[in-house]
Amino acid sequence: MKKLRYAVLTLAVLAVAGVATMAAMSGYYGGSDGSGCVRCHEIRPMANDWAWSAHRGIACAGCHGSSFTANVRMHLKNLSRIRLHRAGEVPEQIQLKHPDIAPLVARCGQCHAQQHADWKSGPHGVTYSRIFLDETHNTNQQLMDDCLRCHGMHYDGGIRDLVNPLDREGPWQLLDAVMHDEPATPCLTCHSIHTPGDPLASREKRGSLLAVEEETVTPSLAFFDRRGAEPVPVPQLPLPTMKDGDRPVEISPDQRQALCYQCHAPRAGFEVFSGDDRTPTGVHEGISCLACHGRHGMTTRASCAECHPRLSNCGLDVEKMDTSFRSLDSLHNVHSVSCEDCHPRGVPKKAQAPSPPPASPPPVTAGPS
Repeated sequence: MKKLRYAVLTLAVLAVAGVATMAAMSGYYGGSDGSGCVRCHEIRPMANDWAWSAHRGIACAGCHGSSFTANVRMHLKNLSRIRLHRAGEVPEQIQLKHPDIAPLVARCGQCHAQQHADWKSGPHGVTYSRIFLDETHNTNQQLMDDCLRCHGMHYDGGIRDLVNPLDREGPWQLLDAVMHDEPATPCLTCHSIHTPGDPLASREKRGSLLAVEEETVTPSLAFFDRRGAEPVPVPQLPLPTMKDGDRPVEISPDQRQALCYQCHAPRAGFEVFSGDDRTPTGVHEGISCLACHGRHGMTTRASCAECHPRLSNCGLDVEKMDTSFRSLDSLHNVHSVSCEDCHPRGVPKKAQAPSPPPASPPPVTAGPS
């Protein structure tokens, strides 16, 4: 009985000591205005960026967790940072590690619930296991480090640390079972949270911008460059000069597409449909990716009605025509479909509406005698 009381008392003392330690750390490193975070000079640049960002009304703990979190890893990181400071081994800059990403994405969903749900149910919400254990892909193409440029840019290791074996025979497995259901293309792939910008509430109050204009100027859009370990804002990303053989291809000036091209990229010759390119040609040439693809879920089912009447010039329902929009097995890719695909002998001229009969001249009336 004494041993039990001693054990309970010991646990109580440890609990009180733990809470006191966390409270002390919260007081020193805390501060909803970021003042506690900047006590570490290596965090100061990120805190300064946050102070001008669209998320400046949200405390650091709202995204990164507080000192009272039950996440043991966070407390170990803080203790490790203190040890490095005391040893004079302070890093010049710190970066989010891969284990930090999934909890951060979950917190994104607390405020951006609809966008998070669309992303999770769409192709960009794919997991590491879906990407790197795909038998069809792995049989046809060797896995390599460059795969992580788009599918795992926040992963801390290389492809050899992630998948085994690295061959085209398999069977393949992830070396860390925790990675199985982790998102391979998280929110931070396309969004930089600390980018300068107005809070969403301020942007909504302006009311002078149309929906498409408001979407275009979203300040957080940026591509996370795995090589430099930092986001590159969309205005700094180039739009490629694409070509179809010797013919230059018209591209929509929508700058957001520069983000798409970072992963859906052509090969070095900038030929359309080489590599992972999806630049539209044919009847859809010059149309922006985001004219048809929803922003987060990449849904396209409602896109035809945005531009087309139900019936085409041929009198056919555009959504039932033989294209890959109707069936992925179609030979007519909706990105490149042209009138000649269905009219190889020549495109019929559009029927002209009959001209109205000439108006009858006004009756002649006799003037005064």
